[in-house]
Amino acid sequence: MVPVVKINYWHNGTGKSLSLNIYIKWGIKMADDTRGVPCHVAIILDGNGRWAKKKLLPRNAGHAAGSKNVEKICAAAWDMGIKYITMYAFSTENWARPKDEVDALMKLLGSYLKDCINTSKKNNMQVRVIGDISRLDARLQARIKELEEVSASNTGLHFQVALNYGSRDEIKRGIRKIVQEVQDGRLCIEDIDEDIISSHLDTYGIPDPDLMIRTSGEQRLSNYLLWQLAYSEFYFTDVLWPDFDKKELEKAVEFYRSRNRRFGGI
Repeated sequence: MVPVVKINYWHNGTGKSLSLNIYIKWGIKMADDTRGVPCHVAIILDGNGRWAKKKLLPRNAGHAAGSKNVEKICAAAWDMGIKYITMYAFSTENWARPKDEVDALMKLLGSYLKDCINTSKKNNMQVRVIGDISRLDARLQARIKELEEVSASNTGLHFQVALNYGSRDEIKRGIRKIVQEVQDGRLCIEDIDEDIISSHLDTYGIPDPDLMIRTSGEQRLSNYLLWQLAYSEFYFTDVLWPDFDKKELEKAVEFYRSRNRRFGGI
């Protein structure tokens, strides 16, 4: 018989507690009540450089610390019942940073992608990269392809990594695909609707985020998932990304639970 531990967890806006059963089996925790938990959480990982500066460390040390935090938050999200996580790792605008920092980020990215192949197997995690990877070097592109292929049949957390991603660029590329299909006679202009547009974006087949989290105190989207975040709840925190832990994720989900999502209705 699988042992069950019943605890009170999450306090919603009414002050009432929700009951949550935790099943312990082979060392794995599985929650049987995920009411009010967002299906898809998008995160802007911000504050690595400031974290390093506070500790009198080079900026690259902050990026390394932030990279190590990714797996921890993915594991915490899955334990809480979140099915999809999308993280903004490198934007189309980040190329404007100093060359030595960009080079260090690319090196760190290569190392992370290599490690992520084993991590995805260990955690049964399906990994997908969104963004225009054509600007990345051939070695990184090959690792991305390998990672996506190796993890494609995994049934756990769906983890999307935004690399060389910019929402305006994504929409531009999507529109070009649609225009080409119209010119080729494969699509009628009259048939273009929101679903058609969504199906031509990098995130096709992925539900729109329910909750967007940005760390480090900044309160803007920075060209991130502009189409997909139309009805998402936004949560901003002063906590720097390397310090953002499971308790901070729980605070964000608690905020989400308190929201009344009407989607334009009453």
